[in-house]
Amino acid sequence: MEKMGLNEIRKRFLDFFRSKDHYVRHSYSLVPEKDKSLLLINAGMAPLKPYFMGVEVPPEKRMVTCQKCIRTGDIENVGKTARHATFFEMLGNFSFGDYFKKESIAWGWEFCIEHLKLPVEKLWVSIYLEDDEAFDIWHNDIGVPKDRIVRLGKEDNFWEIGTGPCGPCSEIYFDRGESYGCGSEDCKPGCECDRYLEFWNLVFTQFEKDEQGNYHKLPNPNIDTGMGIERIACLMQDVDTIFDVDTIKHILNGVLEISKKEYGKSDKDDISIKIITDHIKAVAFMVSDGILPSNEGRGYVLRRLLRRAARHGKIIGINGSFLTKLCDKVFESYGEAYPELIEREDYIKKIISVEEEKFQKTIDQGIEMLKDYIHKVMVSEKNILQGEDAFKLYDTFGFPLDLTKEILEEENIKVDIEGFNREMDKQRERARSARKDMEELGWEKGHQIVIGEKSKSDFVGYDNFSIYTEVLALIKDGKLVDEVSAGDEISIVLESTPLYPEGGGQIGDKGVIYKENAKIEVTDSNRVKMGVDEHIVHKGKVVSGSFKKDEKVKVVVDMDTRMNTARNHTATHLLHKALKEVIGSHVEQAGSLVTPEKLRFDFTHFEAVTKKDLAKVEKLVNKQIFDVLDVKSKNMSIEDAKKSGAAALFGEKYGETVRVVSIGEYSMELCGGTHVLSSSEIGMLKIVSEAGVAAGVRRIEAITGKEVYKYITEMDNRIKGISLALKSNINDIEGKIETINDEMKRLQKENEMLKNKLASGSMDEILKSRKEINGINVIAYKLSNMDMDSLRNLGDRLKDKLESCLIVLASDKDGKVNLVSMASEDAVKKGAHAGKVIKEVAKITGGGGGGRPNMAQAGGKDPSKINEALSKVYELIK
Repeated sequence: MEKMGLNEIRKRFLDFFRSKDHYVRHSYSLVPEKDKSLLLINAGMAPLKPYFMGVEVPPEKRMVTCQKCIRTGDIENVGKTARHATFFEMLGNFSFGDYFKKESIAWGWEFCIEHLKLPVEKLWVSIYLEDDEAFDIWHNDIGVPKDRIVRLGKEDNFWEIGTGPCGPCSEIYFDRGESYGCGSEDCKPGCECDRYLEFWNLVFTQFEKDEQGNYHKLPNPNIDTGMGIERIACLMQDVDTIFDVDTIKHILNGVLEISKKEYGKSDKDDISIKIITDHIKAVAFMVSDGILPSNEGRGYVLRRLLRRAARHGKIIGINGSFLTKLCDKVFESYGEAYPELIEREDYIKKIISVEEEKFQKTIDQGIEMLKDYIHKVMVSEKNILQGEDAFKLYDTFGFPLDLTKEILEEENIKVDIEGFNREMDKQRERARSARKDMEELGWEKGHQIVIGEKSKSDFVGYDNFSIYTEVLALIKDGKLVDEVSAGDEISIVLESTPLYPEGGGQIGDKGVIYKENAKIEVTDSNRVKMGVDEHIVHKGKVVSGSFKKDEKVKVVVDMDTRMNTARNHTATHLLHKALKEVIGSHVEQAGSLVTPEKLRFDFTHFEAVTKKDLAKVEKLVNKQIFDVLDVKSKNMSIEDAKKSGAAALFGEKYGETVRVVSIGEYSMELCGGTHVLSSSEIGMLKIVSEAGVAAGVRRIEAITGKEVYKYITEMDNRIKGISLALKSNINDIEGKIETINDEMKRLQKENEMLKNKLASGSMDEILKSRKEINGINVIAYKLSNMDMDSLRNLGDRLKDKLESCLIVLASDKDGKVNLVSMASEDAVKKGAHAGKVIKEVAKITGGGGGGRPNMAQAGGKDPSKINEALSKVYELIK
């Protein structure tokens, strides 16, 4: 049998079905599109569900893919078994109402025999118990002997999920030989032993199952096949585990190089090596598809995998960060098949590097704390870690719950999951903010409404700002109506419209719909799914007259709103490109909002942008504006657009035909929004803020055009006001402020000297207050109006005058409590601990703090409790 690399298998599969007139689709993103039931794509057919369900029309009736998939349900088995993995690839050919069983079976066999060169005598097939049609094709057309066709029941060879499309399966098996078998005479496909390995599943979706459990034949049956590439690669390379497959072994060898370990010497080390190998591959692919580490959803899955890999690195003796080095091995193995890995190499490494370094900083502290918790649990003999403790590890040290569980399992300790979830719910409640969503905006009724025969309403507003069209539907109070009149708040669907519906970060247009003696003011426009169709829906109010369904109306765009929005949208493209040039190619758009008043641009970056770089970005954008660059748009195929260098945005889903917006030679992006015709129409861009919004995501807010003029006018008025308050000429403001600051510093210094002098004058009185307890001179003294620095200075001077001492000083200042505690070295040796003392004292004043055994400080909220708190000092020392 010919040995074949994984990349070669993939290429041969796609090329074979291309020759059978299949549309070869590059793998869909791991992030599901329009499928809220999935966190991550976990099967080859998952992205194609809308085609199988008839909700969307496929680009071709025949398709073939090699789909990236992630599954974490059996994560605890990764590294322990031969075939478990979190990331895998699924080869599949699909027919949407085109060919059926005969072609599917014939082509499957042809590929196995002619292209993979699998020995015929090693192949077996299984069919559904009652599928005589499949039996006839396999035996009579293909020539598979009857004794090599195994009939299996519903559990094995019938695909269905609840109601809906379903059907029988046929699977192709490889006989690995008696050495893998159970020794039974009846051993054949379906046996629980490892002899017969199923590697390709052909699903014949030919029935529709109703609510009563009845099966009805589909008029246009479908084909859905799936072959795990890692599994077939194991067969083609004659290896027992996926970790010995060429592409994966290349990554594993990278782990060995970094760890200096030898594979096969220790089962425990081998598990860690395989976990790292698997997880870094999954992490690299997830990040390349725009997923960022977080504590929610798919971001949590990414964080969990990354931190699990980092921890297993520590287990096998790898010190410090190492995952970005392993990324190179992933790129070498998979970069040719998945060019997005190479295109986003710097970005992927940056995301992983920041997340790993963040975890490395806290992992040692977290493990020490976990050891304390384990000791506490063992002493208590309860064998369970409290939920609050698990949550503290998660919240403070970034330990995903699964990581904590995994470490505790090694000690036979369980976690109070319910308690953890309670703490998590409390945190979510604290963090929850009122978010505007579709339901709050009143669009929620749309999906319940079906509008006539027309498939969808058309947007014609790139070049037309005023058109005549027909009313397709009127919606009032969530119901279709035939007529609306003055005072009604309504939604309206038109046959065609110049009003842009919200999308791509740009808000929807406003405008006016009118006819003789009747007028609707449109306040918002959006795309809403109604049944299986998507329509552009305009919300507004009838301000005069009445409107009926099927009437002709005139629609006019609010040009002031449109132009201000267009300025900001074109400026967003310029800003995106300028950020890449100034900050680095790792910058990717992570979200945007374009309104008439401002633009908001979220982008991937891991530290605050310096003022110097912000100034460079702003200057670069304005240069393009002042250079009067033509802004042009053109429709083309997605492939041609990518070849032309047009930037596609993370998270955006594109059809086969896309609109490309170019600004001179400077910027080119895929975009469906509205834009100005020349960069000069933007007027000017001013960045007004830059801040972090999430881990690894920064946000810039900026204004253009008229808003910049307003901003400059306001700033000018403020400067004049400041000049007046300072009694200074505008040109001398900085000098005047500098003089005032110098005077303030002089007065503050003088004030500190006076305070220290007063405190020094109290030295004798403070020293007289000391009490000797257990051989330690203890001072607990209250002062007034002293800040933390002054208390520390006084404490240092008192410590110099005493042997074996513990000093606690407290002061009320500005309605708050300042506390300082100090202990001499010999007092520490006797058991005094400034940090522990201050922690207890601060609690009484409604505050907190802590520190080292010899020095600590804290703050409190209630000055009236100072005396009570200080009296606690003597009690603690005793």
